[in-house]
Amino acid sequence: MDTRSPIALHWIGGHWTQSMGSAESESIDPATGILVGRFAAGGAPEAADAVAAARDTFDRSDWSQNPRLRQDVLLAWAARLEARRAELAELLTRENGKILRQADGEVGAAISEIRFYAGQARAVRGNAQEVEPGVFSTIYREAAGVAAIIVPWNGPVLLLIRSLAPALAAGCTCVVKPAAQTALITVAVLEELAAITALPAGAVNLVIEVGHAAGEHLVESPHVDVVSFTGSTATGQRIMVAAAPTMKKLSLELGGKSCCLVFEDADIDAVAPMLASAATIISGQQCTAARRVLVHASRAEEMKAALRQALAGIVVGPGLDARSHMGPLIDLAARDRVETRMRDALDACDEVLLRPVRPGQQPLAGAFLTPALIAHADDDAFFCQEEIFGPLVVIETFDTEAEAVAKTNNTVFGLAASVWTNDGARALRVARALRNGTVWINDHNRLFAEAEMGGYKRSGLGRLHGQDALLDFTEQKHAYQNAGVVSRN
Repeated sequence: MDTRSPIALHWIGGHWTQSMGSAESESIDPATGILVGRFAAGGAPEAADAVAAARDTFDRSDWSQNPRLRQDVLLAWAARLEARRAELAELLTRENGKILRQADGEVGAAISEIRFYAGQARAVRGNAQEVEPGVFSTIYREAAGVAAIIVPWNGPVLLLIRSLAPALAAGCTCVVKPAAQTALITVAVLEELAAITALPAGAVNLVIEVGHAAGEHLVESPHVDVVSFTGSTATGQRIMVAAAPTMKKLSLELGGKSCCLVFEDADIDAVAPMLASAATIISGQQCTAARRVLVHASRAEEMKAALRQALAGIVVGPGLDARSHMGPLIDLAARDRVETRMRDALDACDEVLLRPVRPGQQPLAGAFLTPALIAHADDDAFFCQEEIFGPLVVIETFDTEAEAVAKTNNTVFGLAASVWTNDGARALRVARALRNGTVWINDHNRLFAEAEMGGYKRSGLGRLHGQDALLDFTEQKHAYQNAGVVSRN
């Protein structure tokens, strides 16, 4: 954010700029309804300028061919963010609503991610072989070009950096479009990158908007080579259609409906609090949050009682209050949508174990909603299939491994799942049978910069984190040369 300006601005071509027509919007604390700050609200014209700047920098600078520079920039960025970690975590909590320790963990994970890709920047290797005497085929990995990065509001720091860091490490230039609800934290993170003078102007650009025009321009532009998007499956499908005419590369992490398979040998009393925590992370607004708990029929009643107790013990309140276990949803509109689908589920399910409420004396002051727990036998029910983006958990039962696997795989999603058992062989064979990009064993929501993550089926395309995320921002080139051989005469 330009310190001379009372609002957060776009960052285009190395300059902090107001929107055309000076349009502005507001960022509101979802816990209090209090204004956090204001930001420039742009659209397609700003997106076009940002793409042009990124294109020009990619074509005219040596950014894509200078891995040591890219490493230096990334390491300097990580150091600057580390110095502001506490301040950034507090801003994230105020703007997003998540509890402070989750915000601090997110900022810390993002810094770790940058440092990982700083190392990867100098390790983008190809290979070469002599296919015939004196005839050489060399395979290069080179930057794909201009990358558009469209970031959601639920993890705006980490989900920005897990795309931007590998894109920069690969040598791409970038245009970032954050969610309007978390524009201020995005600007705060990127201002630390903007302060690094070694970064070429236009290598990274930021466009903020309230609507969709800027995002649509990024997806449709023939000057954008890669789109990295995190968000809903429905939006991801629209992006695929819009990107088809230009056939640009896509990296899409989309929706999920994570199942947690709890076998008869599991310690229910120990597992239930962990599942409650996994279900209520970011108030249930995470694509990998625990949503379905499949428990062996012999332990079903124990799990119902233990998980109900654990969820009922979740303290819902402002994220800056150290006593809170779960903050508000992102805004009142989201709270109302989630609450409506929850109540539809409560009306249709076999058993209601815990009802959601709006806590506090002034329920309209913040977007708060307590967790809900239901039990149901039919895994085709809408609340077992639909991603309801809030703290709703469904308990289901199974009798055999095969039934547990079949119920878990009965979904259009395939992002993440977890298996809970003390039998190591069972854990491995069940994990192998699940159609999910990530399967945790006796844990949930464990993510690392080093380990790729992505989904099967309608949970997305490509991978984020790890080396594969960097490769998604590259193209592979084959260079042929008939050099001949030294005469032996």
